Amino acid sequence: MGKKLSGKDLIKLGFPKNNSINVTLGHINRYHKRIKKEQILIEAKKVLLNPEAYQGDGIWGKIAESLLNPVEVKRHALKTVRSPFQIYGENEIDDQAKYQLFDALKLPVVTKGALMPDAHTGYGLPIGGVLATKNAVIPYGVGVDIGCRMCLTIYPIAVSYLKGKKHQLENILSEHTKFGMYETHKVKHDHQIFERDEFHTIPFVKRLKDKAYKQLGTSGGGNHFVEFGIVSITETDNEWSLPIGEYLGLLSHSGSRGLGANIAKHYTYLATKQCPLPKHVQQLAWLDLNTHDGQEYWLAMNLAGDYAKACHDDIHARISKLLGSKPVAKIENHHNFAWKQEVNGEECIVHRKGATPAARGELGIIPGSMTALGFIVRGLGNEGSLQSASHGAGRLLSRRKCKETLTRSEVKKQLKANDVSLIGGGIDEAPMAYKDINTVMANQKELVEVLGTFTPKIVRMDK
Repeated sequence: MGKKLSGKDLIKLGFPKNNSINVTLGHINRYHKRIKKEQILIEAKKVLLNPEAYQGDGIWGKIAESLLNPVEVKRHALKTVRSPFQIYGENEIDDQAKYQLFDALKLPVVTKGALMPDAHTGYGLPIGGVLATKNAVIPYGVGVDIGCRMCLTIYPIAVSYLKGKKHQLENILSEHTKFGMYETHKVKHDHQIFERDEFHTIPFVKRLKDKAYKQLGTSGGGNHFVEFGIVSITETDNEWSLPIGEYLGLLSHSGSRGLGANIAKHYTYLATKQCPLPKHVQQLAWLDLNTHDGQEYWLAMNLAGDYAKACHDDIHARISKLLGSKPVAKIENHHNFAWKQEVNGEECIVHRKGATPAARGELGIIPGSMTALGFIVRGLGNEGSLQSASHGAGRLLSRRKCKETLTRSEVKKQLKANDVSLIGGGIDEAPMAYKDINTVMANQKELVEVLGTFTPKIVRMDK
């Protein structure tokens, strides 16, 4: 008997001559390389004799599924008619983003869709795209940065602090926030997220735990930021019983870091293998939630979303300690995520790629650019938008276009005119790269109501 497990070994055990052999070999090569062949064969025999007992198991569940109820790989045709949809602020959205939504609406698993007023072209589903499916989850409908979110902390500190202590606040952001692929905090904080079962029971996720631990409390590159600014509460009827007035605020935007990116990449690959589609929509391949991989992605996606929240909690806790102040309110919300939600009387999976949940009474924060207002909002539960709203102002210029057409001096001029101090930040994140947030908000009055605003004053981004 050779040292490496082969298909012949599995056939000798009694495995049927079908795809279960390929599934078993692939899974063992990926996750069981260091275990002796004899031990693997003993375990494989147990699975073969009683596959029902191994359903849902992190290591052997997929093999049990291949023996009991193999995933059917078949080429899917698109529907000839689009599922119902609504577009908000249609005149402000580029045609390519609309066409991407129209293609997605023809997927056989899709029941309804919507496009938010900040929408622009993305990969697979456009940014600002909302899509409801039946018992299927589309990894690229969720996005690469799973659970990317906004988090706003409001402090009982006068806004005069922003001017009087400007240098100290700039130092806090320079020294105590970390950005990009390689920066991490010298003093690592532990968090209960690392006790989660998924870090132990899903072999692929288990490999990512060390990276996730190192990156806790850090932010990504691109449009991710941490910024101090002025919170203006404009409505007396607010959830925090805050008097109308101005407060010091801390707003952060980032996601699930390397953990989410790796989960997205891995399960998108699995989806494309299991769900062949016409080439122009192949990125919208889905995982059936009744399959092992579909269930596993759902667990991994939720873990990544909770990890993104843990990162924001760590960022805000560090800065609160340095400020020596306890928050009086905290507002936060995911985008790049999928939720189970009732649509037209039946449970669906609602994907929001760059869109904010806006169920009736649900709170959120919708930022503009680094020189524009952000808005504290309460959802109105509009069914046309699948209870969603925009996640920001949305890009007007692509990153490439920014680099080709904008200059550093133009950016500095804009920052100075708005009295904004910027630490880091590339030209592709210039204020002019974004749509007018006031126009975006005007186009979603039926989706959210405004409770207050956030005006950025000291902004920290990746260099």
